[in-house]
Amino acid sequence: MSPYHMTRTLPEDATGAALRDDVRHGLTRTPKSLPPKWFYDARGSELFEQITTLDEYYPTRAEREILLARAPGIAAATGARTLVELGSGSSEKTRYLLDALPLLRSYVPVDVSESALTGAARALLAERPDLHVHALIADFTEEFALPRTPGPRLVAFLGGTIGNLLPDERADFLASVRSLLEPGDALLLGTDLVKDEAVLVRAYDDASGVTAAFNKNVLAVVDRELGADFDQSDFDHVACWNAGQRWIEMRLRARRALTVKIPELDLVVTFEAGEEMRTEVSAKFTQDVVRGELADAGMELAHWWTDDAGRFALSLATVV
Repeated sequence: MSPYHMTRTLPEDATGAALRDDVRHGLTRTPKSLPPKWFYDARGSELFEQITTLDEYYPTRAEREILLARAPGIAAATGARTLVELGSGSSEKTRYLLDALPLLRSYVPVDVSESALTGAARALLAERPDLHVHALIADFTEEFALPRTPGPRLVAFLGGTIGNLLPDERADFLASVRSLLEPGDALLLGTDLVKDEAVLVRAYDDASGVTAAFNKNVLAVVDRELGADFDQSDFDHVACWNAGQRWIEMRLRARRALTVKIPELDLVVTFEAGEEMRTEVSAKFTQDVVRGELADAGMELAHWWTDDAGRFALSLATVV
């Protein structure tokens, strides 16, 4: 068997079609919004890598701390022979799990980016030539089927990315993950935790302005892909804590009244001075909330690990 396979579950133009739909829907509603997945072109990914190294941005360091400390325990609890990673990207953090899973035979990275999957697979196979990598070009928020690989399987969804989903979207996502699992399989879930508002806001509004550039980059994506004429200098980056929803919101606030043309959509969008467009929510959790949302999806919280400062958590859930 070849050590590397790739399966495409998305049509060739799926990304472009999704962008067009999201921009049309998001910019014609009130209040305006754009989904955070459009941050991550090559420039956006580069900016996010910079964000993860900032003093203010703790989630990446906190999750890495847990993985380093708990990977052997995760391996012992799961006995996983297949690791499935949703939204795998560069698969960088996955290496801590790969190193700790002695029975591992297959790795299934799932991402919408073919280039990210290919690059990560090449790097992994150079280090682990006996590992079978079966990459899936798929949107983890949509239904897809996993390839036939040996069980038990460990499905990993790291980085606190689940916090970018709205509550109904989270419920649908967790239910879809549960549908992929068989008895003996498990889900490893990374969640950022509720904490002091000032700490949270600083993490999304750093002093050096990297997150502001990352937020505004979504405008560059719409300009490039849809021929729009957004000017990033017309918008300010805003990060605020919504205590009622327990999430950070990132927004772009128009500095003046302006009009934006999007030729690919035959669309003209007006902004009032001070009008805000939401570009991301990042929900923060408690153990009870995570336990409840897993239970609603038919899974049971089996293990809960946090970093030493209690900022971030990894949960291991099993099929009920």
